[in-house]
Amino acid sequence: MLRQYARQFVQKLVRRRPLEPREESESRRAPLSILRLVLLGVGRTLGAGVYVLAGVTVMFITGPAIIISFLVVALSSVLSGLCYAELWAWVPCSGSAYLYSYVTMGELCAFVIGWDLLLYLVAAASCVTRAWSYTFDSLIGNHISQALERTFSPHTPSFLAPYPDFISLGLVLLMTGLLVRGARVTTLIFKVSTGLNLFVPIFMILSGVIKGDLHNWQLTEQDYSLNTSGSSSTFSLGPLGSGGFVPFGFEGILQGAAILFTSYFDVHAIVTAGKQAPNPQRSIPLGMVISIFICFLAYSGVSAALTLMVPYYQIHPYSPLPQAFLHVGWASAKYAIAVVFLCTLLSNLLGSMFPMFQLICIMADDGLLFRSLTQINPPIMAIMASGILTGFMASLLRILDLVKLMSAGVLPAYTLMAVSILVLRYQPDKNLSKNEKIEEEIEISDREASPSEPVPEAGTSSILKTLWYPTSPIPTRKSGQIVYGCAFLLVLLLTILSLILAQRPSQVFSGDPVLTTVAVLLLLLITGATVIIWRQPQDTSPLYFRVPALPVFPLVSIFVNIYLIMKLDTGTWVQFGIWMGIGSIIYFGYGIRHSFKGKNEQQPPASTSQMLDKNVPSDESS
Repeated sequence: MLRQYARQFVQKLVRRRPLEPREESESRRAPLSILRLVLLGVGRTLGAGVYVLAGVTVMFITGPAIIISFLVVALSSVLSGLCYAELWAWVPCSGSAYLYSYVTMGELCAFVIGWDLLLYLVAAASCVTRAWSYTFDSLIGNHISQALERTFSPHTPSFLAPYPDFISLGLVLLMTGLLVRGARVTTLIFKVSTGLNLFVPIFMILSGVIKGDLHNWQLTEQDYSLNTSGSSSTFSLGPLGSGGFVPFGFEGILQGAAILFTSYFDVHAIVTAGKQAPNPQRSIPLGMVISIFICFLAYSGVSAALTLMVPYYQIHPYSPLPQAFLHVGWASAKYAIAVVFLCTLLSNLLGSMFPMFQLICIMADDGLLFRSLTQINPPIMAIMASGILTGFMASLLRILDLVKLMSAGVLPAYTLMAVSILVLRYQPDKNLSKNEKIEEEIEISDREASPSEPVPEAGTSSILKTLWYPTSPIPTRKSGQIVYGCAFLLVLLLTILSLILAQRPSQVFSGDPVLTTVAVLLLLLITGATVIIWRQPQDTSPLYFRVPALPVFPLVSIFVNIYLIMKLDTGTWVQFGIWMGIGSIIYFGYGIRHSFKGKNEQQPPASTSQMLDKNVPSDESS
């Protein structure tokens, strides 16, 4: 009885959402060239919010070496994007990582990815709101922040912001009201925002060429002492570190990469639009790589100009670009850039809150969140829930904590996507449009029909031979189970290796006998499990896109993501653990019992069938 209950419980965790067939309008659209895909990717990715992340990261974590951090993130984003592209190719409809994982990998994986992405979206909207508040306050001489800090700072816990940001709270409430009234990001708003986002890096780079000083990449303790004695800023100087171009060492570069991981997140809009390209297998990776390269040039160019114009420890952490122009004596440029920032940040905030409530809607439609959130049309309850979450986090948390939470939400989700690709390609061919309930009934009836079926005994040599020489040229149930087991083992081994390399790198590379031996053994086990997966037969079903060099690319993506996860600090993981604990209570207390209840009677509204569509203009209009 207990065994049957456990089996049913596990089946609920891995049950897949049936893919409901619907007519795709994309087939009637004009084909998208690589150039248009690149414009779409750059337009969705390049945002003013990232330059706020650059300010706080430069001052406290990387210094001028943030350029290298952006490069590390760019390479990692390419790997994650390729995995996302194949996950999309397995599901013949528009959607997001949540839908794709629900259809292919099952309910628990989908909920974790969806809940993590919801954390990212809430933290991103809160970060943009906080940045808008800082920029607005800087225009009026920081009087609001100084008054609030004097009033609340002595009574505020150390793990919260020094004062509650009422400007951020009011802005979120205003945007929530606009969403309830039916506001949306129109084509004009999207194009104007994209134009402004392109203007900022171009103007900033030119300013850096004119007003930059290479000495700011060679700062010493003597320079720091002079700036300390002569500083009149309302913000204290940041840490010096060791000075120079890499003041916080290689450790700071990797920690900065972990924080900046979300910089290229929206470039994956290319994936869902790639089906319209004449040759998706070529257009998707090429368009993604070119888009990421252009965004890297913009981000690194702005960061280089910023650190050349202002010593990294003097950069304003929350309003870096406007204050940089004030530092070099261009006060008029400060106000111009600040106004541009305020406009683009408002557009980014509206664009961040759209997918947030849409994700809440689709998860509620699936029963993983409370269905009452979508019982009213338009989904006022879902919009209000997204507004409350955003307002709460924006008013109480520091902007650096919000930035770290963004990465904490995206990195585990991307890791699960890479694991999904590692597993999916080696599973028996499955029609994802079939009703999952019928499949489960067939599996259960097969087990019940032969409860006493004898299991053939096999020796160790026979098992090893099966691992190296599979008995079938196409994926079977047995080969799929082998890949599942090896993938789970690889994630465990890579987690241990990443933990050692992240926490004890100097001991490992200096030849510590214990840690070096453990690292070598882990590498040998990882190599062995990878070879076993490589030897298994792959599914040859035609797809729009396939990740090259399987299983190497997904494994590299998994390792990089897990390693960057380990670079986040303890406070971030405490906050992330609280978020996941709340999600576990919701899923195991409600979602697992309601995810398929009444699914046939209640179809999800069309407005939420395409999750995380930012409600911006259609892809071809870009």
